[in-house]
This record gives sequence, structure tokens and C-alpha cells, in this order.
Amino acid sequence: MADRPMKKLGGKTPLQKASTPHMDRLATRGFLGRVRTVPKGMHPGSDVANLSILGYDPAEFYSGRAPLEAASIGVKLRKDDVAYRCNIVTLKFNKDKTRAIMEDYSSGHISTGEATQLISHIDSKLGSPGIRFYPGVSYRHLMVWSKGPAEVKCVPPHDILGKNIEGYLPVGRGEEVLREIMRESVGILEGHPVNKKRIKKGKNPGNSLWFWGQGKKPALPTFKEKYSINGALVSAVDLTKGLGIYAGFELLKVPGMTGYLDTNYKGKADAALDALKKKDFVYIHVEAPDEAGHSGNYKDKIKAIEDFDALVVKRVVEGAAAFGDYRILLLPDHPTPVELRTHTADPVPFVLFDSGKKHNNRGAAFSEAILRKKGLLVFEEGHKLMDYFIKGD
Repeated sequence: MADRPMKKLGGKTPLQKASTPHMDRLATRGFLGRVRTVPKGMHPGSDVANLSILGYDPAEFYSGRAPLEAASIGVKLRKDDVAYRCNIVTLKFNKDKTRAIMEDYSSGHISTGEATQLISHIDSKLGSPGIRFYPGVSYRHLMVWSKGPAEVKCVPPHDILGKNIEGYLPVGRGEEVLREIMRESVGILEGHPVNKKRIKKGKNPGNSLWFWGQGKKPALPTFKEKYSINGALVSAVDLTKGLGIYAGFELLKVPGMTGYLDTNYKGKADAALDALKKKDFVYIHVEAPDEAGHSGNYKDKIKAIEDFDALVVKRVVEGAAAFGDYRILLLPDHPTPVELRTHTADPVPFVLFDSGKKHNNRGAAFSEAILRKKGLLVFEEGHKLMDYFIKGD
């Protein structure tokens, strides 16, 4: 949700431009702060940032993105397995196919049904006893390589939109295997009926695989072991759901969760409030502003922010009052500036609202402008924010 000032918006960020009365109300009555969710020197991925927000030091516990997604879709990794995130992407080739541009990291946000057909076909053609492919959600899938290498350097496809892929292919031990699978996937996917139908409808085809985010099974203490409370999580994204599984959370099921602009915001809020009748803590994750940032569409990002404010924040704040004393922590996991179309490691603002300790920050609004205020709560080590939120110290 966090961004940088844009000329098209008169020097404002999408968050500042959006109408967010409910987040602003929390900001006027809560503790304002700045947190660095991505430790210096680490890649600003959603995996690192959300791990940090949940109270786990990425420097100690981070082992890669794909193993978290494996947990989410029920793939149990063995000790020597390496999981790779496997995007179905759209590459734009020249006439003789000697050059390709990363046109779309999500294949037009391909539906889960279509993508499942594609990845299942890939597994039947390229799978082996040592390498298997597993379907996830939309364009996000998984490859598991038994006794495979984890040290190879891979680049997230959303970081290279519009660029020639030649300089961003896997490099290091195992690169030959990964590159060959990616090459072979093009011939297999291009002729598939799913893609032929998408092209006829003017949609981007899912015509290639792209590997990144690899790693081995992590070892995390559960949230209950860390904080002596139980929790639940609601998210449309396999990565976040995988974190929830390792944290020992109940995963809340909500129909219509997509991770995009059409996601079921209201359903997420209602599920969270219902879970709080039995749970101490609920983590609500909304992906739509991030996806809009990657797409470079500030109008979509503003809409996603406004929908989040009106359909999630308003509903949660009103519903939380029924529980008596409560706390709400509101923050982006990381910035995804529209003009950059990728993540940055910049600190993000947060507001911590405590029903028993109301502040009067007259005129405050929830935006990146909080970062420049004086007297903030500051957490340079992002994983310590959760300690403060839960324990107050």
C-alpha cells in the first residue's frame, strides 16, 4: 500500500490521494510509528516483510518464499527438497524467438482453473521422479526438486517487466536444468487449448514458466510458543497462508478471495471478526494494492486502498467494539511504488490503536507522511513491533 509521491497525483502518493476516513480515524486516536519490515541487505520480498511483521527475525528464520507456499497448498517438503516458486508468465518473443521480453508476470491474472490445467499439463510432460509441479492460485505455482540446489540466483518476474529476459535467467548451480525446463515450457504451453482461447479473447497467454523464490523447509516456533496466544489468518495468497501454517494459525476460508481488485474484502473482515470470538489474534492480509503497484496502475491502487478502507477497516473497527478491550495494528508490509512497479525496502508507517489508551493526534491521516513526524514509535528491527503489539514492551 505504501508508495512514493507522484507528479500525476500532484506530488501525493496513492495512499494520500485516496479517501480513507476509517484508517485516518485510527491514526488520530492511536500510536503512530515507523517500522523497517525488511532488514538492511535483504531482498524486499513479501515473504521477508510478512515474516518480520509476525514477529520472526528474517535474519534467523528466512529460508525462501517457495517453502512457505508449499505449506499453503499442502505439499510436504522433505529435508533435502528444494521448492521453487513457479510463475506462469507471458513472454513476448521476436519473430525468430531469439529474444523475449517479460510482458506480464501474471499472464493477465489468469484464473486458477485455467492455470491448474496448464501446470498439470506441464507436470505430465516435464515432471519426473525428482522434479514435480504443483498448482497454486492464479499465476502462482510450485516446483519441487528433490535434492536440488538452493543456491542458484533467480530474479522475480515482477522486477523485470518490459525487460529482455536474457540477463535475468537463473545463474548458478542447477541453472542448466532450470533454463531447459523454462525453454521447453514455451513449446508445451503455447499450443494448449487454454492459451488458444485466451488469445482469441484478447487476453495474455500463459506461455512460459518462470522460477524464483527457492528454498528449503523452514523451522519456525509457533505463534503460541512465542506469545502464549492462539491466532488465525485470512489471505488469498499462498505465501501468507504458508506463514500462517508454520505459525500455527487457523486458516480462515472465505469464498471469492482472489488477491486482486475483485477480492471479497467484506468476507475477509467478517471472517476475522467471527474468528475473534474464539481466537486471541487475527492477521488480515490484502494483496490488491500490491498487485496494482506491480501493474503500474495508480488508479487501480487508489481503488484498492479505498475498498480496503471502506470494506475491511471500517467493518473491523466497528465489529471489534463488541470485544471490549482490543488492539488493532495497521500497516503496509512494504512499499510497492507504482512508478517502479516493484518492492522497495523503505520503512513503512503504522498505527497501533489501543481501545484503552486513546491518543489525540489532531489532523493526522494514515499515510507515508507519518514517517516524517516527530515523537513516533520507531522499530528499526521490524520483528520487534509484534512483541510491542502483543506484550506492550
